[in-house]
Amino acid sequence: MQVMTVLRRFFLIVLASAMALAAAAQITFSGNSRDVMEIEPEFSTGLKRIFVLNSAEGVSMTYTATTENPVTWSVYDEMGGAYATEVEGVEFNGLESTLHNVKADCGYIITEGTTPYYFWVTDYSKHMFSISSVDARSDGDCSTVTINVDGQGADIPYFTITGVRKVLSRDIKLSYQNLAWSDDEHWHSVDTVETLESLKPTIVIPAPLCNTTFTISGDRFLEFWDMASVKSKTSDLYVTAAVDAHATATQESRDNPNEQKSGDEMSLGGSAPVHIYFQSFVTDAVVHREWQMATDADFNDIVLRINQDDYEETFNDAGEYYWRFVAANADGTCETISETFTVNVGVSVLQIPNVFTPGVTEGQNDIWMVSYSSITEFHCWIYNRWGVLMCEFTDPAQGWDGYYKGKLVPTGVYYYVIQARGSDGQKYKRSGDINVIRYRKNEAPDINPNPNPDIVPDGDGQ
Repeated sequence: MQVMTVLRRFFLIVLASAMALAAAAQITFSGNSRDVMEIEPEFSTGLKRIFVLNSAEGVSMTYTATTENPVTWSVYDEMGGAYATEVEGVEFNGLESTLHNVKADCGYIITEGTTPYYFWVTDYSKHMFSISSVDARSDGDCSTVTINVDGQGADIPYFTITGVRKVLSRDIKLSYQNLAWSDDEHWHSVDTVETLESLKPTIVIPAPLCNTTFTISGDRFLEFWDMASVKSKTSDLYVTAAVDAHATATQESRDNPNEQKSGDEMSLGGSAPVHIYFQSFVTDAVVHREWQMATDADFNDIVLRINQDDYEETFNDAGEYYWRFVAANADGTCETISETFTVNVGVSVLQIPNVFTPGVTEGQNDIWMVSYSSITEFHCWIYNRWGVLMCEFTDPAQGWDGYYKGKLVPTGVYYYVIQARGSDGQKYKRSGDINVIRYRKNEAPDINPNPNPDIVPDGDGQ
């Protein structure tokens, strides 16, 4: 362990010295027809630079030293710098040393005094990129597309100073159209570009969601030399079979202060009636679409199928309902299933107050209202003690404000009769008294159209 630590420290010191030297030292090339591309590799490789020549034929390489210290040249291959051999034929002229007829696809170590400078030279003419044809096929696979390529563009290898094989990425571009879901709830066409390290005879990528062509162009070295435009090929139109869909379920909201809410506000369901708008957005290859409702989360018992993109449903009965959207291509070989939407409709509740104070403090107990949940049918009548109908309404969210023909009724006891039905099938028949309490002078007289009424509603106090 101590030996490894010492070696690591020595290696870092050598690298630091090489970096300091490289800041001032200079490698130049002459005799080349095109500019030399310089690449800065990862620090861990130990290399300061990778030089890519369009062609090494007839090219000379010159190193300009920074001191009067002696300069030596070595060359290494896949074995690494430890197996480097001395370069013969180097010409020295003052601070400059030149190697004619450069050998490429190998690494060099130029040592000035005791400080080494590591770099690699690649001859691109031995790794030319070319492409003849591009053909895309799905092979019956809904999730991927296989692109068969006729061309050349194999790995361009290089080796670190410790002999580790690395690949110089060509950055070949594979371009095509695809669909992407956006926040404005629509599928949008997007330009998609995959970057390939090298060119393989077969390329497998996720299947696009729209019909498209595939273009392969490259590589980054040809782009550097402005030669990439003639090195590209486009496939025939690929007809996709892949499908996808985005489904939503939006519940119509109600703001009834006397309605008892149940469940999480983010969940679907609650107090009936529950009205939900189901909506779907599909990709190009979708032909068959269906909303499904089941009684179980695994959809073993599907009780409703709707062949529509959008659908509205009102749930009046208590229970748990499971919904999902299913989409498929023309022959049904590719299918997508949305998330499951669970609608939980609660059981009914009906609670009836027996006192309120109309006309006393606005907004505080000034309207007589029932407290309810999941009441799907409702009818309420309110009478005074003489049997005169004060108020009638059929919506449990409504109530009585204590007025009759535009005037507040006098304090006293009034009577309600309620007939209702809940989401769980529960039937309600309720009647009882309502105590109107108010502290006000000059109240309106009690309304008695018949001083001897034959019928006065009975109250059960519920």
